[in-house]
Amino acid sequence: MYRLVLLLFFFWGTIFGQETSDIQRVLSFQDKLNKEFASEESSPLTPKNLERFKTLDFFEIDTSFCITAKFIRTPYETPFIMKTTTGREPLYVKYGEAHFKLQEKQYVLNIYQNQGLQSQIEYVDYLFLPFTDMTNGEVSYVGGRFMDLKIPEGNSILIDFNTSYNPYCAYNDRYSCPIPPEENHLDIKINAGVKKYNTFPDNE
Repeated sequence: MYRLVLLLFFFWGTIFGQETSDIQRVLSFQDKLNKEFASEESSPLTPKNLERFKTLDFFEIDTSFCITAKFIRTPYETPFIMKTTTGREPLYVKYGEAHFKLQEKQYVLNIYQNQGLQSQIEYVDYLFLPFTDMTNGEVSYVGGRFMDLKIPEGNSILIDFNTSYNPYCAYNDRYSCPIPPEENHLDIKINAGVKKYNTFPDNE
Protein backbone atom coordinates (compact mmCIF):
# COMPACT_ATOMS: atom_id res chain seq x y z
CA MET A 1 0.00 0.00 0.00
CA TYR A 2 2.81 2.40 0.91
CA ARG A 3 4.52 1.65 -2.40
CA LEU A 4 1.29 2.34 -4.30
CA VAL A 5 0.90 5.70 -2.56
CA LEU A 6 4.47 6.62 -3.49
CA LEU A 7 3.86 5.67 -7.11
CA LEU A 8 0.66 7.73 -7.25
CA PHE A 9 2.41 10.67 -5.61
CA PHE A 10 5.22 10.49 -8.17
CA PHE A 11 2.77 10.15 -11.06
CA TRP A 12 0.58 13.11 -10.12
CA GLY A 13 3.60 15.15 -9.09
CA THR A 14 5.10 14.64 -12.54
CA ILE A 15 1.87 15.66 -14.28
CA PHE A 16 1.44 18.72 -12.06
CA GLY A 17 5.05 19.73 -12.60
CA GLN A 18 4.72 19.43 -16.37
CA GLU A 19 1.48 21.45 -16.38
CA THR A 20 3.10 24.16 -14.26
CA SER A 21 6.04 24.26 -16.69
CA ASP A 22 3.66 24.56 -19.65
CA ILE A 23 1.77 27.42 -17.99
CA GLN A 24 4.99 29.28 -17.17
CA ARG A 25 6.17 28.92 -20.77
CA VAL A 26 2.89 30.34 -22.09
CA LEU A 27 2.96 33.22 -19.61
CA SER A 28 6.49 34.01 -20.78
CA PHE A 29 5.27 33.97 -24.40
CA GLN A 30 2.40 36.34 -23.55
CA ASP A 31 4.68 38.73 -21.67
CA LYS A 32 7.18 38.82 -24.53
CA LEU A 33 4.44 39.45 -27.10
CA ASN A 34 2.89 42.25 -25.01
CA LYS A 35 6.28 43.93 -24.68
CA GLU A 36 6.79 43.71 -28.44
CA PHE A 37 3.42 45.33 -29.07
CA ALA A 38 3.99 48.05 -26.46
CA SER A 39 7.31 49.09 -27.98
CA GLU A 40 7.27 51.83 -30.61
CA GLU A 41 10.25 50.17 -32.33
CA SER A 42 8.69 46.71 -32.73
CA SER A 43 4.91 47.14 -32.54
CA PRO A 44 2.79 46.45 -35.65
CA LEU A 45 0.04 48.67 -34.24
CA THR A 46 -0.91 51.94 -35.85
CA PRO A 47 0.23 55.04 -33.89
CA LYS A 48 -3.26 55.69 -32.49
CA ASN A 49 -3.73 52.07 -31.40
CA LEU A 50 -0.27 52.03 -29.85
CA GLU A 51 -1.17 55.02 -27.68
CA ARG A 52 -4.07 53.14 -26.08
CA PHE A 53 -2.47 49.69 -26.03
CA LYS A 54 -2.33 47.88 -22.67
CA THR A 55 -2.36 44.18 -23.46
CA LEU A 56 -3.39 41.72 -26.14
CA ASP A 57 -6.50 39.65 -25.51
CA PHE A 58 -5.60 36.02 -24.88
CA PHE A 59 -7.74 32.95 -24.42
CA GLU A 60 -7.45 31.45 -20.95
CA ILE A 61 -4.46 29.12 -20.86
CA ASP A 62 -5.58 25.55 -21.52
CA THR A 63 -2.88 22.89 -21.28
CA SER A 64 -5.05 20.41 -23.19
CA PHE A 65 -3.98 22.41 -26.26
CA CYS A 66 -0.32 21.72 -25.46
CA ILE A 67 0.46 18.61 -27.49
CA THR A 68 3.51 16.50 -28.14
CA ALA A 69 2.93 15.55 -31.77
CA LYS A 70 4.63 12.92 -33.88
CA PHE A 71 6.97 14.67 -36.30
CA ILE A 72 7.49 13.25 -39.78
CA ARG A 73 10.18 14.86 -41.90
CA THR A 74 9.30 15.37 -45.60
CA PRO A 75 12.71 16.02 -47.21
CA TYR A 76 11.83 15.89 -50.91
CA GLU A 77 9.18 18.60 -51.15
CA THR A 78 9.23 21.19 -53.92
CA PRO A 79 9.43 24.83 -52.80
CA PHE A 80 6.28 26.85 -53.54
CA ILE A 81 4.98 30.39 -53.32
CA MET A 82 2.66 30.76 -50.33
CA LYS A 83 -0.31 33.05 -50.95
CA THR A 84 -0.32 36.32 -49.03
CA THR A 85 -2.75 39.14 -48.34
CA THR A 86 -0.94 41.24 -50.98
CA GLY A 87 1.00 40.56 -54.16
CA ARG A 88 4.10 39.51 -52.22
CA GLU A 89 5.33 36.01 -53.16
CA PRO A 90 7.40 34.43 -50.37
CA LEU A 91 9.00 31.06 -51.08
CA TYR A 92 8.31 28.24 -48.62
CA VAL A 93 8.89 24.51 -48.54
CA LYS A 94 6.98 21.89 -46.60
CA TYR A 95 9.52 20.73 -44.01
CA GLY A 96 7.49 18.10 -42.19
CA GLU A 97 4.19 17.02 -40.69
CA ALA A 98 2.81 17.08 -37.15
CA HIS A 99 0.52 14.13 -36.39
CA PHE A 100 -1.55 14.37 -33.22
CA LYS A 101 -4.84 13.63 -31.52
CA LEU A 102 -7.00 16.46 -30.19
CA GLN A 103 -10.52 16.24 -28.80
CA GLU A 104 -10.77 12.58 -29.84
CA LYS A 105 -9.85 13.32 -33.48
CA GLN A 106 -6.65 12.65 -35.42
CA TYR A 107 -5.08 15.58 -37.24
CA VAL A 108 -2.13 16.34 -39.48
CA LEU A 109 -0.72 19.84 -39.87
CA ASN A 110 1.98 20.76 -42.38
CA ILE A 111 4.99 22.61 -41.05
CA TYR A 112 6.86 24.96 -43.37
CA GLN A 113 10.27 26.55 -43.73
CA ASN A 114 10.67 30.07 -45.13
CA GLN A 115 13.36 29.83 -47.79
CA GLY A 116 14.01 33.57 -47.75
CA LEU A 117 15.11 33.44 -44.10
CA GLN A 118 17.66 30.66 -44.46
CA SER A 119 20.51 33.09 -45.08
CA GLN A 120 19.95 34.67 -41.64
CA ILE A 121 21.70 32.74 -38.87
CA GLU A 122 18.97 33.42 -36.30
CA TYR A 123 16.45 31.62 -38.52
CA VAL A 124 18.49 28.53 -39.43
CA ASP A 125 16.32 26.25 -37.24
CA TYR A 126 13.09 28.24 -37.60
CA LEU A 127 9.86 26.55 -38.72
CA PHE A 128 6.48 28.08 -39.46
CA LEU A 129 3.04 26.63 -38.69
CA PRO A 130 0.04 28.61 -40.02
CA PHE A 131 -3.44 27.22 -39.40
CA THR A 132 -7.14 28.02 -39.42
CA ASP A 133 -9.88 26.66 -37.19
CA MET A 134 -13.57 27.07 -36.36
CA THR A 135 -13.03 30.16 -34.17
CA ASN A 136 -11.78 32.31 -37.07
CA GLY A 137 -13.96 35.34 -37.70
CA GLU A 138 -15.75 34.88 -34.38
CA VAL A 139 -13.36 35.08 -31.44
CA SER A 140 -10.09 34.77 -33.34
CA TYR A 141 -8.69 36.55 -36.39
CA VAL A 142 -10.58 35.73 -39.57
CA GLY A 143 -7.40 34.98 -41.52
CA GLY A 144 -6.08 32.29 -39.18
CA ARG A 145 -3.14 32.25 -36.80
CA PHE A 146 0.54 31.32 -36.74
CA MET A 147 2.95 29.40 -34.53
CA ASP A 148 6.74 29.63 -34.48
CA LEU A 149 8.59 26.33 -34.05
CA LYS A 150 12.14 25.01 -33.98
CA ILE A 151 13.51 22.06 -35.93
CA PRO A 152 13.15 19.11 -33.53
CA GLU A 153 16.02 16.78 -32.74
CA GLY A 154 13.91 13.62 -32.79
CA ASN A 155 10.57 12.36 -34.08
CA SER A 156 8.35 14.48 -31.84
CA ILE A 157 7.55 18.19 -31.74
CA LEU A 158 5.72 20.40 -29.26
CA ILE A 159 2.59 22.01 -30.70
CA ASP A 160 1.19 24.47 -28.15
CA PHE A 161 -1.82 26.35 -29.48
CA ASN A 162 -1.60 28.62 -26.43
CA THR A 163 1.34 30.25 -28.23
CA SER A 164 -0.53 30.84 -31.49
CA TYR A 165 -0.64 34.48 -32.54
CA ASN A 166 -2.21 36.75 -35.14
CA PRO A 167 -0.38 37.88 -38.29
CA TYR A 168 0.58 41.55 -38.32
CA CYS A 169 -2.09 42.34 -40.91
CA ALA A 170 -4.68 41.65 -38.18
CA TYR A 171 -3.51 44.92 -36.60
CA ASN A 172 -2.40 47.05 -39.50
CA ASP A 173 -3.32 46.70 -43.18
CA ARG A 174 0.07 47.98 -44.34
CA TYR A 175 1.53 44.52 -43.67
CA SER A 176 1.62 41.57 -46.05
CA CYS A 177 0.88 38.24 -44.37
CA PRO A 178 0.93 34.60 -45.45
CA ILE A 179 -2.47 32.95 -45.85
CA PRO A 180 -2.62 29.51 -44.16
CA PRO A 181 -2.89 26.76 -46.81
CA GLU A 182 -6.26 25.00 -46.95
CA GLU A 183 -4.76 21.70 -45.80
CA ASN A 184 -3.92 23.29 -42.45
CA HIS A 185 -7.55 23.81 -41.43
CA LEU A 186 -8.78 22.23 -38.19
CA ASP A 187 -12.49 21.47 -38.02
CA ILE A 188 -12.64 22.21 -34.29
CA LYS A 189 -12.46 25.34 -32.15
CA ILE A 190 -8.98 26.17 -30.93
CA ASN A 191 -9.84 28.34 -27.93
CA ALA A 192 -6.21 29.06 -27.13
CA GLY A 193 -3.64 31.68 -28.01
CA VAL A 194 -4.32 35.26 -29.09
CA LYS A 195 -7.88 36.41 -29.74
CA LYS A 196 -8.91 38.78 -32.51
CA TYR A 197 -8.15 42.48 -32.28
CA ASN A 198 -11.10 44.82 -32.73
CA THR A 199 -9.80 48.37 -32.37
CA PHE A 200 -8.88 50.28 -35.53
CA PRO A 201 -9.27 53.97 -34.64
CA ASP A 202 -7.23 55.06 -37.66
CA ASN A 203 -10.02 53.74 -39.86
CA GLU A 204 -12.88 55.26 -37.91
